[in-house]
Amino acid sequence: MYLTEMTLSELQALLNTLGEPRYRAGQVFSWLSRGVRPESMTNLSKALREKLAALPYGAVEVFEKRLSQRDGTAKYLFRLEDENLVEGVLMRYHYGNTLCLSTQVGCRMGCAFCASTLEGRVRDLHAGEMLGQIAAIERSGEKPEGGGRTVTNLVLMGSGEPLDNFDNVVRFLHLVSSPEGMGISPRNISVSTCGIVPKIYEFMERAPHVTLSVSLHAHDDETRSRIMPVNRAYPIAELLAAARAYADRTGRRVVFEYALISGMNAAERDAIALAKRLRGIRCHVNLIPLNPVPERNLRGATRGQAQQFAAWLTREHISATVRREMGTDIEGACGQLRRRVSHELRT
Repeated sequence: MYLTEMTLSELQALLNTLGEPRYRAGQVFSWLSRGVRPESMTNLSKALREKLAALPYGAVEVFEKRLSQRDGTAKYLFRLEDENLVEGVLMRYHYGNTLCLSTQVGCRMGCAFCASTLEGRVRDLHAGEMLGQIAAIERSGEKPEGGGRTVTNLVLMGSGEPLDNFDNVVRFLHLVSSPEGMGISPRNISVSTCGIVPKIYEFMERAPHVTLSVSLHAHDDETRSRIMPVNRAYPIAELLAAARAYADRTGRRVVFEYALISGMNAAERDAIALAKRLRGIRCHVNLIPLNPVPERNLRGATRGQAQQFAAWLTREHISATVRREMGTDIEGACGQLRRRVSHELRT
C-alpha cells in the first residue's frame, strides 16, 4: 500500500509498529493530504522521516499544463511514478474552482463519444493517485485571489469509469472529505458513471453521499447501446431504477449527463421521450454540446440547438441546463491530450 492512500487509522497502526506515539499519525496524514513527501515533513524527527521515505509513496507530478485563452480553463497532464499519464481539468466558476480528475489510466467502457477509451484501460488509479492530482495543483502555486485552496469542488469525470475502480474510488472519497485531510465536503463532489447498476446500489451504502451523475445520452436502449456498450448489460430501465433509488436513499438530486449528437438524440421527439422516462425522479439534466474528438465520427449539436432542447425539457417539467463549453482550444475532451502526448513520447 502507498503512503498517500492510507487512512488515519492505518497510519496510526503503521506508526505504532515504528514505535511512534499516536499523535504523529495526524501530523503525517495532514502532510500527505497536501502531497508532501516524508523528507519534507519538518515537524517529524529525521529518523522517522527516513523510515517513511523508505516506504512506497505514490507520487503525482504535473507533466504539462495548458491554459485556455478563452475562459481560463487549465488542462493538466499528470505523470505517475510508473511513467503513465492521466489528465485533469481545472474549471473556474463564480462559486469556486472545480477539478475534473481521472480515476483510471484509460478506460474500457468503449463509449463512442470519448477519447479516453480509444486504447482501452491500462490500469486503475489508487486512491493516493487521485488525491495526488489535487495536491499537485495545490503545489503548483496557482492560488485564487485572497489565498485559500485552489480546488474547492471535484467531479470524477476524467479518464476512466469511477465505479469500475470501485474500492479505490470509495477510499478516495473518504480520504478527500476527511476533516483531518483536505476536508472537501461531499456536497461539493460529483461522481459520474456510465451505468454499472449493481455498483450504484453498493455505492449509496459505502460512499459519502456525493452527487451522482449518470451518463445517459439517450432515452431508448437501441440508441444508447450503439454509443454506450454498457447498456447491453444494464439497460435504461434498470439504470433509471438505480438512479431513483440513489436519489431517494441519499436525498440528493441525480444529474443526468446528456451529450447532444446531431441526427441521433437531439430532436424535439427525443426531448419529449426523455422527459417521460425521467418524470418522478429527483433529477436535473445537464446538456452537453460535444467537444470535437477527431477519432470519432460524431457531430455535436450547436449551442443554439442545445438551448432549444433545454427549453423542450423545461416545458415538460424537467429541470435542464446547457453546460458551458470550456477548454475546446486546449484539447479539453477527456483523453485527447494524454493520447497525443503518449504517442509523441513513443515515437
